[in-house]
Amino acid sequence: MGTIYRPAPARGGNTSAAATRTTDRYFELKSEIHRKLLGVLNYERLSSIPKDRVRAEIGRVVERLLEEERVPMTTAEQNRIVEEVLDEVLGLGPLEPLLKEPSITDILVNGCNKVYIERNGKLHLTQVRFRDNAHLLHIIEKIVSQVGRRIDEAQPIVDARLPDGSRVNAIIPPLALDGPALSIRRFGRHVITAEEMIANQTLMPGMLRFLAACVQAKVTILISGGTGSGKTTMLNALSRYIPEDERIITIEEIAELQLQQRHVVKFETRQPGLNREGGINQRELVRTALRMRPDRIIVGECRGPEALDMLQAMSTGVDGSMSTVHANSPRDAFSRLVAMVLMADLEMPSRVIIQQLANAIRIVVQLARLQDGTRKVMSIAEVLGVRDEQIQLQEIFHFERLGVTDSGKIQGRFRATGATPRVLERLKLSGIELPASVFHEELPVNL
Repeated sequence: MGTIYRPAPARGGNTSAAATRTTDRYFELKSEIHRKLLGVLNYERLSSIPKDRVRAEIGRVVERLLEEERVPMTTAEQNRIVEEVLDEVLGLGPLEPLLKEPSITDILVNGCNKVYIERNGKLHLTQVRFRDNAHLLHIIEKIVSQVGRRIDEAQPIVDARLPDGSRVNAIIPPLALDGPALSIRRFGRHVITAEEMIANQTLMPGMLRFLAACVQAKVTILISGGTGSGKTTMLNALSRYIPEDERIITIEEIAELQLQQRHVVKFETRQPGLNREGGINQRELVRTALRMRPDRIIVGECRGPEALDMLQAMSTGVDGSMSTVHANSPRDAFSRLVAMVLMADLEMPSRVIIQQLANAIRIVVQLARLQDGTRKVMSIAEVLGVRDEQIQLQEIFHFERLGVTDSGKIQGRFRATGATPRVLERLKLSGIELPASVFHEELPVNL
């Protein structure tokens, strides 16, 4: 099964026509066996018996059909056919081996014959392929039907979630010009801890001590970063420092957070149904959460007008709340939040929004995924206030790039800027003392 993940060879003029014919013949044979299985197997009965018995029954049918077709096959080849037909019948076809590999974080399907994976922050083209675009569309329909949704020309975009929690997004023609496209964001069962992030050189110990103290002292934190930069991982890690006796309400479009506390209430938005009615957005869930006596509200990601309600919650008693936003710098994060609040269409002047943001959010953590696939905390900044309708930020820690090795690894170091955070006064009131040395640290990375 290891060959499934091997990057595909570069395109060139030496592609073997014989190999292509063999692959096509294999797909034809598997499709023929699958078609005949549909006619002889009782799928209602199969769904009620153990998987090993299903495998045995499918194996017997495959063996009989191969004999009828007079197809010579080794035992290994026959077992491969059985496993792949089993994946077609009970699973997600060619995607099943990828879904079983825990090191894969993203599966990206660009049409029937281009399947990419992300592992360790790097994309690789695999040798996985679908028979044709109709086969890929069938698998997408199978995914969305599991959550009571549909995908067709009238509704060509769908967000869904697999039983293991993986997030799925699919888009089909006429919006997808080269055939159906599918992305699956995987979420491992193992929750990465902040200590592991230090071992991975995502941040340095002094940065963690400061962020952990801010969480314990109920300082409001915004986590900013680009796609795949580790925002949700950081949010999960920091949430571990929330005291056990607090009531936490999480709000997400697709549930990804894996908080470890006992007193957690999880909300998830709902997409409109087949009649385009019944949808519940994040803004409605934030309003509901405010009526349920939360000690903290965690919004997985602010994307739209719910930012207004979250802002008001942070400003009116729900201290220590956290959220993430898709942005490339702390300043860009605030610009995006202003735009989101304006989407609420309440004719609120931008200067008022900026002042509320400065009052509500105290710390911004900026993450990035670098060219070598590693994820780093690029900056931790404190909000000082507003001047000339601009939010004033003071950087406390940052990652300084120094170069790139011959192997492509980013060289750099984390540094404390030497600035003394104003928020230390709040930490002291909560009984938390941090040594001054924390804000004068320097740690080489990848040197």
